[in-house]
Amino acid sequence: MKSELLKSDRPTYYRVVNTMPVVVVEMWAGRTEEQKAIIIRGITKVFEEIGIKPEHVQVILHEIPKSNWGIGGEQASKHFP
Repeated sequence: MKSELLKSDRPTYYRVVNTMPVVVVEMWAGRTEEQKAIIIRGITKVFEEIGIKPEHVQVILHEIPKSNWGIGGEQASKHFP
């Protein structure tokens, strides 16, 4: 979200001048660059299908090691080596 500071005699406030979808994907580390590109293209395509320009879509991939991901009180690396 981009904000623009408005100057006036009144108190300072912000207004939204441009919004865009931002999709954050949290996933286990280990995907190839090609797989990550497929994920990004696929998510972008979904928004295109509902009329959002692809250049307005942002996709953020957070790769998290399985040892830093907990499932049922244990590290995911114990369940999914």
